[in-house]
Amino acid sequence: MNHLKVLAVLFFIGNISVYAETPSENPALKKTETSVSDNANKAKNANKKTKKTDDKNTSKVESDPETKRLKKTKQKLSLKNTLRMEQLKNENADLLADLQKLKWEKDIISAQLALKELKRKRDSIDTTTAYEDELLKLQRESNLQKEKVAKLSNEFDAKRLEWDLKKSRLAAEIAELKVEKEREAYVDTKPVYLDKPLTDNNTLVISDRRIALNGTILQKTADYITTRINYYNNKDKNKPIFLVIDSSSGGSVMAGYRILKAIDGSKAPVYVVLKSYAASMAATIVTLAKHSFAYPNAVILHHQISSTFYYTRLNLTQQKEFYAESQKWWERLAKPIAKKMGITTKEFIKEMYKKSSDGDWSEFASDAQKLHWVNHIIDRIEETSLLKDPNSEKDIAKRRRPVIAEGKNSQGRPVVYLPRLSPKDMYFLYNPNNYYQLK
Repeated sequence: MNHLKVLAVLFFIGNISVYAETPSENPALKKTETSVSDNANKAKNANKKTKKTDDKNTSKVESDPETKRLKKTKQKLSLKNTLRMEQLKNENADLLADLQKLKWEKDIISAQLALKELKRKRDSIDTTTAYEDELLKLQRESNLQKEKVAKLSNEFDAKRLEWDLKKSRLAAEIAELKVEKEREAYVDTKPVYLDKPLTDNNTLVISDRRIALNGTILQKTADYITTRINYYNNKDKNKPIFLVIDSSSGGSVMAGYRILKAIDGSKAPVYVVLKSYAASMAATIVTLAKHSFAYPNAVILHHQISSTFYYTRLNLTQQKEFYAESQKWWERLAKPIAKKMGITTKEFIKEMYKKSSDGDWSEFASDAQKLHWVNHIIDRIEETSLLKDPNSEKDIAKRRRPVIAEGKNSQGRPVVYLPRLSPKDMYFLYNPNNYYQLK
């Protein structure tokens, strides 16, 4: 019997599928077997009942022809029934054999499928295990690298900390050396402040309340000096202030006059000290100061106000006006000097030309004292304010003072070009060889 026939029989007796569970466990197959068995049992029981009935009725109907015919028919049907049953058994036996064969084939297929699944799972497990092993290996390598990096980082941090400490120590040593060097540049003392700075041995003791006046007197010079006079007064109105002149040829009348008024208005005494040379406006400041001191060989030079004009055209009226302005300034400056000398202004001018044909009257300070151009002649000066080594200054020009640079004129001769003055101002400057010029 081929598979199509088997499938047709299964469909006819219970729609049993060849891919269902095993015959012992398949409900449809059990139903078919039960149906065949039940039919056989029913046939047996029917035969028994029929036989009993026949036995009971045999005696009654054996003689009846119809009964005999029916009996033969019954026997015939019983034989057919039995034959059918035997046929069914044979057919069911073949069917059961085919079903068993199909079960075995199914078991084989299931076993093969299970084997393939096991192989797949094994391969999957192997792949997963290999992946996990590789991942674990990579994680270990990563952790190892992290540890190495952490170690290197810690070593680097330690080195950097060591370097920072070393650098800090070196910086501290450098700073200490700098401080020591800076400290060495200072004198281990303080300025000396004396209410009477001229000592018995004829030494003038100068404190740090000191103002330098050197070079050409300009408006900036006046600003520099007057500002400091006011500052020292605000700091202490009793201790003296020292205006020290090393060398000055004079300069602006207005600037010089501002300096004189600042000296005159100072509550703290201002000592004007001349070390080398003072002419014109600078000489006027020395002479008119209430307290003036000079070395014996310092030179003081007085002369009339004079002016030199270059590239300037003045008509007679302008010349007359300029002369009047100059005359007024001369009276304001020369008259106090002459008065201090005990002579008139005219006598002062007359004495100038007695000493020199050009009217430039110069005297050493030791002789100028007799003329009342300076009050005191001193032998020594003690500068107690110089407490720092001047060679340690990177920029010596820190002591600001106005400076006019030297240049050359068209003939190549060295000259100093003076800045333009404000209106009504004029230069009271000793200039015999035209070293100072106006552009």
